[in-house]
Amino acid sequence: MLDFLESSIGKKVLVALAGLLLIVFLAAHLAGNLFLFAGAGPFNHYAEALEDNPILPLAEAGLAALFLIHIILALRARWINAAARPQGYEVRADKGARTPGSRTMALTGLLLLAFLVVHLKTFRLAPEEARETDLFKLVVDWFRNPWYSAFYVAAMLGLGLHLSHGVQSGVQTLGFNHPRWTPAVRTLGTALALLLALGFMSMPIYFGFLGGAK
Repeated sequence: MLDFLESSIGKKVLVALAGLLLIVFLAAHLAGNLFLFAGAGPFNHYAEALEDNPILPLAEAGLAALFLIHIILALRARWINAAARPQGYEVRADKGARTPGSRTMALTGLLLLAFLVVHLKTFRLAPEEARETDLFKLVVDWFRNPWYSAFYVAAMLGLGLHLSHGVQSGVQTLGFNHPRWTPAVRTLGTALALLLALGFMSMPIYFGFLGGAK
């Protein structure tokens, strides 16, 4: 087992598993954040219930581990592949088959990492009083900052690009690769990427640029 995890294929499997589990988290996180559209009462009640959940620290530690595994192993694999590529190798045989998502995986991954750091500092590490009294106001006030909302939207566009390739790649890495199913997986992956990206973008657009909840 350890030999498999140390192999290049094993590392790809870990990257894929971590990525797909993170997608599950993103879907659940989006579902909770959409309570913002219901108003201060429902959103603050949701946030309070989440904070009072005794397994929250364990879940956060698990999420941190998933992020680290996914980012470190993915970047390491990219660096190894780049180092192994011959100097004069300029034309890829699969160039025509590559998508914007596949070509920008490293770039969008770094953008999402930067967003994660800013997001945690802004909300999870915000003063305890601000989080406990009215988290809805804290979130909406940040969305009314045009620079923050613009960065948020840009990061979610990056998320959509990242997932548009990541879902299909992860599923294929785990062995679900068949001429009959690959087009369906590609379509579903693109739809999921679009749904998550638009869902997260809807909040800064509504509360920030459209002036919602005033």
